[in-house]
Amino acid sequence: MPPPSPLVTLTDPALSRAGVELRLKRDDLLDPRVPGNKYRKLLPNLRAAVAAGHTRLLTFGGAYSNHIRAVAAAAADHGLESVGLIRGDELADAPRNWSLAAAEADGMRLSFLDRRTYRATLATLAAPETRGRLRRAWGPCHILPEGGSNVLAARGAAGLPAELPGLGPRDIVCCAVGTGGTLAGIAAGLPPGARALGVAALKGASGYLESEVTRLHEDGWRRTFPNWRIHHTHHAGGYARVSPGLAAFTAEFEARHGLAVERHYVAKALHCVHDLAAAGTFPRGTRVTVVVTGPATP
Repeated sequence: MPPPSPLVTLTDPALSRAGVELRLKRDDLLDPRVPGNKYRKLLPNLRAAVAAGHTRLLTFGGAYSNHIRAVAAAAADHGLESVGLIRGDELADAPRNWSLAAAEADGMRLSFLDRRTYRATLATLAAPETRGRLRRAWGPCHILPEGGSNVLAARGAAGLPAELPGLGPRDIVCCAVGTGGTLAGIAAGLPPGARALGVAALKGASGYLESEVTRLHEDGWRRTFPNWRIHHTHHAGGYARVSPGLAAFTAEFEARHGLAVERHYVAKALHCVHDLAAAGTFPRGTRVTVVVTGPATP
């Protein structure tokens, strides 16, 4: 792992009025090519792939997937091949957007699946038959799920709380939730008294995301953890959506603090924290650390 990412305390007037301290865990600065939670989640998988003798990673994602770009870059940096199975066969003959072009520039082979096949493949990814079919098509490979959230990824994210000195009962560590791996790791790595707060970036994922986090805990730690919860109120319309309200909040936050904010995940977490503080949800004296899971993108 690189050195711990910076931990920055912000003086935010709205939160100060509510008696809440805000810190940013700048994981977006962890690695210039594989930033944010992607680095923490991918590194244990890269090590496992190499240990198993694999020379290729295979994974899944949409047209603008941060995970797809991160896998392509990480594989290239470690001398591995990579394959990305992309949702939407209509994209195969279309001009590459900036995100897919970046993945291809790092050597990733892209294959475009129709949405029905894509969903069916992900739904049965744990089945030996599906994994065998993928390996027959693409050769021996280390297979990563969409978003990269498996037990190895969650264990990678579990190291983050150790980089936050002095965590205790007044602390909440907050992150946006896409697939649940980062939240699962953070919750598992927290000391007694501290809590984890997830903010769903997906619409209609209540229950599903909770079950995914619980599954990762049971598979990875053989236990569950009572120290986390997920808010489903700040998805801003759903995956990759930015509502006018979220856009306005983000622009004000950026102007106030002089930093660019990634809008599809990080901004939703920050917006939720501000709204919860304004509603008096946090006791005065609460310290919230928001994990900046990725950089602002084009």
